[in-house]
Amino acid sequence: MISDTPNSSESNSEEQEDIKRDLLRGREFTLADVIRQEGGSFMKGESPVPKLVQVKTEINNFINSNLSDNSGALQAILYRWVDQDIVRVSQHLDHPLQALLGLLESIVENPPILYELVRQVDMKWGHMNDERPHFQRPGQLPHPNDEYTHESVDQQLCELICCLKSELEPK
Repeated sequence: MISDTPNSSESNSEEQEDIKRDLLRGREFTLADVIRQEGGSFMKGESPVPKLVQVKTEINNFINSNLSDNSGALQAILYRWVDQDIVRVSQHLDHPLQALLGLLESIVENPPILYELVRQVDMKWGHMNDERPHFQRPGQLPHPNDEYTHESVDQQLCELICCLKSELEPK
Protein backbone atom coordinates (compact mmCIF):
# COMPACT_ATOMS: atom_id res chain seq x y z
CA MET A 1 0.00 0.00 0.00
CA ILE A 2 1.27 3.45 -0.88
CA SER A 3 1.31 5.95 1.95
CA ASP A 4 0.47 9.63 1.59
CA THR A 5 3.63 10.79 3.26
CA PRO A 6 5.78 13.35 1.45
CA ASN A 7 8.58 10.79 1.05
CA SER A 8 6.22 8.41 -0.75
CA SER A 9 5.11 11.03 -3.31
CA GLU A 10 8.73 12.06 -3.85
CA SER A 11 9.78 8.48 -4.52
CA ASN A 12 6.86 8.04 -6.98
CA SER A 13 7.93 11.18 -8.79
CA GLU A 14 11.53 9.99 -8.93
CA GLU A 15 10.37 6.60 -10.19
CA GLN A 16 8.37 8.25 -12.98
CA GLU A 17 11.39 10.36 -13.96
CA ASP A 18 13.56 7.21 -14.06
CA ILE A 19 11.03 5.53 -16.34
CA LYS A 20 10.99 8.57 -18.65
CA ARG A 21 14.78 8.62 -18.80
CA ASP A 22 14.87 4.90 -19.64
CA LEU A 23 12.31 5.38 -22.41
CA LEU A 24 14.17 8.32 -23.90
CA ARG A 25 17.67 6.82 -23.60
CA GLY A 26 19.28 6.58 -27.00
CA ARG A 27 16.56 8.64 -28.61
CA GLU A 28 17.24 12.07 -30.05
CA PHE A 29 15.25 14.75 -28.20
CA THR A 30 13.67 17.28 -30.59
CA LEU A 31 11.96 20.64 -30.30
CA ALA A 32 8.67 18.90 -31.11
CA ASP A 33 9.16 16.73 -28.02
CA VAL A 34 9.60 19.83 -25.85
CA ILE A 35 6.49 21.45 -27.32
CA ARG A 36 4.48 18.29 -26.89
CA GLN A 37 5.63 17.94 -23.29
CA GLU A 38 5.05 21.57 -22.31
CA GLY A 39 2.08 22.34 -24.53
CA GLY A 40 -0.30 19.85 -22.99
CA SER A 41 -1.73 22.39 -20.57
CA PHE A 42 -1.18 25.50 -22.69
CA MET A 43 -4.82 25.93 -23.74
CA LYS A 44 -6.34 24.29 -20.70
CA GLY A 45 -9.65 26.00 -19.92
CA GLU A 46 -9.45 28.30 -22.95
CA SER A 47 -11.34 28.21 -26.21
CA PRO A 48 -9.20 27.51 -29.27
CA VAL A 49 -11.20 30.25 -31.04
CA PRO A 50 -9.68 33.70 -30.40
CA LYS A 51 -11.86 36.06 -28.35
CA LEU A 52 -12.00 38.66 -31.15
CA VAL A 53 -13.38 36.04 -33.55
CA GLN A 54 -15.98 34.98 -30.95
CA VAL A 55 -17.06 38.61 -30.49
CA LYS A 56 -17.35 39.29 -34.23
CA THR A 57 -19.37 36.08 -34.62
CA GLU A 58 -21.77 37.15 -31.87
CA ILE A 59 -22.22 40.55 -33.54
CA ASN A 60 -22.79 38.99 -36.96
CA ASN A 61 -25.31 36.55 -35.50
CA PHE A 62 -27.22 39.47 -34.00
CA ILE A 63 -27.23 41.27 -37.36
CA ASN A 64 -28.38 38.10 -39.11
CA SER A 65 -31.19 37.52 -36.62
CA ASN A 66 -32.46 41.10 -36.38
CA LEU A 67 -31.91 42.82 -39.73
CA SER A 68 -34.56 42.32 -42.37
CA ASP A 69 -32.60 42.32 -45.63
CA ASN A 70 -34.12 40.44 -48.56
CA SER A 71 -31.12 40.37 -50.87
CA GLY A 72 -28.49 40.25 -48.11
CA ALA A 73 -26.27 43.01 -49.50
CA LEU A 74 -26.67 45.25 -46.45
CA GLN A 75 -25.90 42.36 -44.12
CA ALA A 76 -22.79 41.46 -46.10
CA ILE A 77 -21.45 45.01 -45.96
CA LEU A 78 -22.25 45.34 -42.24
CA TYR A 79 -20.35 42.09 -41.63
CA ARG A 80 -17.39 43.60 -43.50
CA TRP A 81 -17.56 46.86 -41.53
CA VAL A 82 -17.68 44.93 -38.22
CA ASP A 83 -14.70 42.84 -39.35
CA GLN A 84 -12.71 45.98 -40.24
CA ASP A 85 -13.63 47.92 -37.06
CA ILE A 86 -11.10 46.05 -34.93
CA VAL A 87 -10.45 48.92 -32.53
CA ARG A 88 -14.11 49.41 -31.58
CA VAL A 89 -14.79 45.68 -31.35
CA SER A 90 -11.65 45.12 -29.26
CA GLN A 91 -12.82 47.76 -26.78
CA HIS A 92 -16.01 45.77 -26.15
CA LEU A 93 -14.81 42.18 -25.87
CA ASP A 94 -17.01 41.60 -22.82
CA HIS A 95 -20.05 43.37 -24.35
CA PRO A 96 -19.95 42.77 -28.13
CA LEU A 97 -23.33 44.31 -28.87
CA GLN A 98 -22.08 47.62 -27.44
CA ALA A 99 -19.51 47.65 -30.26
CA LEU A 100 -22.25 47.13 -32.83
CA LEU A 101 -24.37 49.86 -31.24
CA GLY A 102 -21.45 52.29 -31.42
CA LEU A 103 -20.80 51.42 -35.07
CA LEU A 104 -24.44 51.80 -36.10
CA GLU A 105 -24.88 55.08 -34.24
CA SER A 106 -21.74 56.48 -35.86
CA ILE A 107 -23.19 55.60 -39.27
CA VAL A 108 -26.67 57.08 -38.80
CA GLU A 109 -25.35 60.21 -37.07
CA ASN A 110 -22.91 61.03 -39.87
CA PRO A 111 -24.55 61.36 -43.33
CA PRO A 112 -21.30 61.06 -45.36
CA ILE A 113 -20.58 57.73 -43.64
CA LEU A 114 -24.17 56.60 -44.27
CA TYR A 115 -23.85 57.55 -47.96
CA GLU A 116 -20.60 55.58 -48.23
CA LEU A 117 -22.23 52.56 -46.61
CA VAL A 118 -25.17 52.79 -49.05
CA ARG A 119 -22.75 53.12 -51.98
CA GLN A 120 -20.93 49.95 -50.89
CA VAL A 121 -24.25 48.14 -50.37
CA ASP A 122 -25.39 49.19 -53.86
CA MET A 123 -22.12 47.89 -55.33
CA LYS A 124 -22.55 44.59 -53.47
CA TRP A 125 -26.16 44.33 -54.66
CA GLY A 126 -25.05 44.91 -58.27
CA HIS A 127 -22.33 42.28 -57.94
CA MET A 128 -24.70 39.74 -56.35
CA ASN A 129 -27.38 40.25 -59.02
CA ASP A 130 -25.04 40.80 -61.96
CA GLU A 131 -26.79 44.10 -62.65
CA ARG A 132 -25.80 47.71 -62.78
CA PRO A 133 -26.42 49.21 -59.33
CA HIS A 134 -28.44 52.38 -58.79
CA PHE A 135 -26.32 54.94 -56.96
CA GLN A 136 -28.15 57.71 -55.14
CA ARG A 137 -26.31 60.99 -54.71
CA PRO A 138 -26.86 63.12 -51.61
CA GLY A 139 -29.88 65.37 -52.07
CA GLN A 140 -31.03 63.43 -55.13
CA LEU A 141 -34.18 61.34 -55.39
CA PRO A 142 -33.44 57.61 -55.56
CA HIS A 143 -34.00 55.52 -58.67
CA PRO A 144 -37.46 53.89 -58.52
CA ASN A 145 -35.90 50.39 -58.63
CA ASP A 146 -33.22 51.11 -56.02
CA GLU A 147 -33.60 48.62 -53.17
CA TYR A 148 -31.07 50.45 -51.00
CA THR A 149 -31.70 54.18 -50.73
CA HIS A 150 -30.21 56.52 -48.16
CA GLU A 151 -33.58 56.66 -46.42
CA SER A 152 -34.30 52.92 -46.50
CA VAL A 153 -30.86 51.96 -45.17
CA ASP A 154 -31.06 54.64 -42.48
CA GLN A 155 -34.46 53.26 -41.45
CA GLN A 156 -33.16 49.67 -41.33
CA LEU A 157 -30.18 50.72 -39.24
CA CYS A 158 -32.40 52.70 -36.85
CA GLU A 159 -34.62 49.63 -36.41
CA LEU A 160 -31.52 47.54 -35.70
CA ILE A 161 -30.40 50.14 -33.13
CA CYS A 162 -33.80 49.86 -31.42
CA CYS A 163 -33.42 46.06 -31.27
CA LEU A 164 -29.93 46.47 -29.84
CA LYS A 165 -31.04 48.94 -27.17
CA SER A 166 -33.86 46.68 -26.05
CA GLU A 167 -31.43 43.74 -25.95
CA LEU A 168 -28.92 45.74 -23.91
CA GLU A 169 -31.46 47.04 -21.37
CA PRO A 170 -31.03 45.49 -17.93
CA LYS A 171 -33.73 42.93 -17.26
